[in-house]
Amino acid sequence: MTTHALEELVARAFARRTVPVSHLASQADVLAVACRDMAGRFAREGRLLVFGNGGGSTDAQHVAVEFVHPVIVGKRALPALSLVSDAATLMGVASRAGLDEVYAHQVQVLGRANDIALGISVDGHCVNVQSGLRAARRAGMLTVALVGGVGGELEADHTIVVPSPDPLVVKEGHVTAYHLLWELVHVFFDSPDAPKASGGVESLYPFLYGGGTDGVPVLEAAAESVRQKVDEIVALREQVGREQGAALVRCAVQLAEAFAAGATLLAFGNGGSSTDAQDAVHTFLDPPFLGRPLPALGLTNDVAVLTALSNDVSFDVVFSRQVKAFGRHGDIALALSTSGGSANVLAALEAAARLGMVTVGMAGYEGGRMAELSELEHLFAVPSSSVHRIQEIQTTLYHVLWEATHQAVLQTAT
Repeated sequence: MTTHALEELVARAFARRTVPVSHLASQADVLAVACRDMAGRFAREGRLLVFGNGGGSTDAQHVAVEFVHPVIVGKRALPALSLVSDAATLMGVASRAGLDEVYAHQVQVLGRANDIALGISVDGHCVNVQSGLRAARRAGMLTVALVGGVGGELEADHTIVVPSPDPLVVKEGHVTAYHLLWELVHVFFDSPDAPKASGGVESLYPFLYGGGTDGVPVLEAAAESVRQKVDEIVALREQVGREQGAALVRCAVQLAEAFAAGATLLAFGNGGSSTDAQDAVHTFLDPPFLGRPLPALGLTNDVAVLTALSNDVSFDVVFSRQVKAFGRHGDIALALSTSGGSANVLAALEAAARLGMVTVGMAGYEGGRMAELSELEHLFAVPSSSVHRIQEIQTTLYHVLWEATHQAVLQTAT
């Protein structure tokens, strides 16, 4: 495939995401009511239990991080549990009762009446997600579903749909949806009837603060803010596609050459970026549409290795030590950081460069300290100061990078 053909592929890939993600604006009322109801459960000491499969499992972990460790300083930590993280329980229940029961079992044992269950399904037909939501409803929990396609069969109190048959596009819409859920839950949780400026959420939703509602009910104002936010997200994604499409193609061509020579991709990041690293690995290793699997490892997956290195040496080396252990000349390092300044991420990129690996970085703002690394061959910086918007566009970037790399690999093999 020629460079021009790859550039056209990348342009089409960005364009393909506009309509499905924009559709979230038409569900602004559903999102606002779901956030109000979730805030009510949190106010009654409820917890959020999240689950999904494949890319949805990385979303579940990302959601838990969002609520427990807020990106805005001063916002309270809200209890959230990812039901995909306990590998021993997942494998134990699956071997004993089948994969369909892995979430229902945990909901039945861990769930309480005031809790919230959030099920994530790329097409709405995941049986284990459906079983988990049913168990939650029987327990009196509030249920929320994020689905794709035409909505599927999941039964929930609130359902948000990203109407696309493409699992990558659906996932990107889900990332936006649960970021909006987190942002608005805090609006309602802090002051359900008349929100006032506090803790930084007002910068995300100025329409709701400083008297900007002009007497409009908070629920209606929140829905209008969602519509405005979705428009901003779509415009930012289109901007990045225009400005960085050619750079994505150059990177994809080099990655395809590396994979053809036997390379493995090593991905890493912290917090929400660690779940993005896992999703990137999942996309390459277990691609959608029966694509060709490409070798990839997530350096955030092994809790024993991470805690051992953190405890015995320093958290700054948790990725660089693994790069030294697993990396080889010609392999690929994919680093994700919203700030571009995480010390352990930068150390791993430097270690990868010393080994002769291809280095790829994704950051926000203007690239942060990543932009200062002479060893970094490919940098994709999302021009935003919002952690959530950065993460949403980074998800698109590594998905489109996979699409272009996959096509280039297939062309190289023929």
